[in-house]
Amino acid sequence: MTTQATVTIIMDGGRVLLQKKTQGRFGEGKWNGPGGKIKPGETPEECAIRETLEETGLRLSEVRLHGALRHYFGDVDEPTWLVYQFAATDYVGTLKESDEGELRWFPMDRIPYGEMWQDDEHWLPLLLEGKRFEGEFRFNEDATELLDYSIREL
Repeated sequence: MTTQATVTIIMDGGRVLLQKKTQGRFGEGKWNGPGGKIKPGETPEECAIRETLEETGLRLSEVRLHGALRHYFGDVDEPTWLVYQFAATDYVGTLKESDEGELRWFPMDRIPYGEMWQDDEHWLPLLLEGKRFEGEFRFNEDATELLDYSIREL
């Protein structure tokens, strides 16, 4: 069964907010936008706003959907994850640490792609340019190696 989730990239004055997942969490040690699993009865937009508040302390006034990515872990026919990629620029509040991981603002020209999921370098530049996209990414079973991918702008 496919797990649905969201990732939100918050942009502010040429910077992006990323979170380095804590040890023991899915994606541990990797930088990514805040996000998490969509709860039953929740829309992807509602999930993106809720997860961002829980993980960062920032309340988003709106999010914009840029992409939907299917991730396959291992030799499977059905996606392991369907992840919706959102962007946001309007927020209120101040950053707060959570048990999810360290938060840090990165200049857009210094995004640490080498410390992120291997698929991020293929879709994040599109999101930062305001483009919409969809893609499929096939990883090995333990998700440590990107084996194949396809991505297209919409």
